[in-house]
Amino acid sequence: MNESTMEKLRLLAEGAKYDVSCSSSGTQRRNQGGLGSASTAGICHSWSKDGRCISLLKILYSNKCVFDCAYCVNRRTSDIERTSFEPRELADLVMSFYRRNYIEGLFISSAVEESPDFTSERMLTCLKILRQEYSFGGYIHTKVIPGTSQELVHQIGLFSDRLSINIEVPSPQGLQLLAPQKKPQDIFRPMKQITDTILDQKSLKAPGSRAPSTKDQDLAITPYNSNGFPALRTRAGFAPAGQTTQMMVGASGESDRQILLTSEKLYQTFQMKRVYFSAYIPLVDSPLLPSLLSKPPLLREHRLYQADWLLRFYGFAADELFNDANQDLDPDLDPKIIWALRNINNFPIEINKASLDELLRIPGIGRISALRILRQRRVCIVQYEDLKKMGVVIKRAKFFLTCNGKYYGGKDVIPEYILAEELKSAKGLLRDDLIQSRLKPDPDPQISLFEPKHVSIISPTGFMELGGH
Repeated sequence: MNESTMEKLRLLAEGAKYDVSCSSSGTQRRNQGGLGSASTAGICHSWSKDGRCISLLKILYSNKCVFDCAYCVNRRTSDIERTSFEPRELADLVMSFYRRNYIEGLFISSAVEESPDFTSERMLTCLKILRQEYSFGGYIHTKVIPGTSQELVHQIGLFSDRLSINIEVPSPQGLQLLAPQKKPQDIFRPMKQITDTILDQKSLKAPGSRAPSTKDQDLAITPYNSNGFPALRTRAGFAPAGQTTQMMVGASGESDRQILLTSEKLYQTFQMKRVYFSAYIPLVDSPLLPSLLSKPPLLREHRLYQADWLLRFYGFAADELFNDANQDLDPDLDPKIIWALRNINNFPIEINKASLDELLRIPGIGRISALRILRQRRVCIVQYEDLKKMGVVIKRAKFFLTCNGKYYGGKDVIPEYILAEELKSAKGLLRDDLIQSRLKPDPDPQISLFEPKHVSIISPTGFMELGGH
């Protein structure tokens, strides 16, 4: 590897580190005698279940950009050193790293050099060299540039395991303010194209469907390529691992409710595999952005990921997590607990009678433990002592359930008492003064479990007394 390539690697890897949407592959690309493979275990900077570090080369193709997005370190008016790879240069770099066992795959993105199509054509050439000449069967995640033509998007999808297009800003108003050269239609048009192509591909694989079309034979090349490697004999299909996107948190003025509503719409409309949230790191001095002295909203990002999990796997709707007085998630507690406290009249739930949907609404019970409870109930009654063995977080769930008619929460279902206990359990994460500011004097412990009562609805700033039902 020559000195010029090493310098490009340093600059373009640095420019790519702010993109977080590069997690697990979710694909099963099988090797047909070439190099590398991709599996559902995922290719990312993370740890697998068995403790193995899984890595990929995350890099920009170019940091030369004609766009001037206010938040981007690679924007046109930014005073940084500029460079670009050549297609073969980057392909050789990937293979060099792979053979040294440094990486297992590639995440490639780029600034917009000259035009979206010009940059996309060069990225596509690099992918073709990897797949066709080197028969590289490892994971490739390609970031599609907004405004790329339909034909190029389709071709890139045939050579990639996963595609993503960053929405970056959760609202059209924020996009117009911070990135006026990016148009919503340039982002959503390729998103829809990717979704439609993936759905068409799935329909062709359905039982009784016609044989797949042969018009896309880009990977069906000669049995052996020019390097002597066996050619890829079969296609993995178009973006078999689906598509993702990313939104910044804290760069513009959207509330958590706006962000999650946008996320929910993306899941419903484009069947996204993931919507990633990236806490904005102040790097650019601009009146449109937070001060350089402000800290990245990492806790807010964490709460958004927790809420996103509720949307994806627990059957929640985004609007359920908010009310008119609270447009942001509570920074101190899990959004599932906050929802339960705001809907305290739905609890406690009898563990031996609840449906799957009801079990998933109980804080401390996840999907795996809920399914274990249902399986156990087919054989015998679930005992309270069994719950911990099933993976239930007892210290949290005990306030919201009964087992064989018995309540184990210590007192009746009183929101203030439950809040106090939850805040105390978070004492290691929260300052004592913050905990005390959230607490009110212990209410009358003799309130009946079943008679109508006033309940306190938790909010980021304190309590709001609302009439019970």
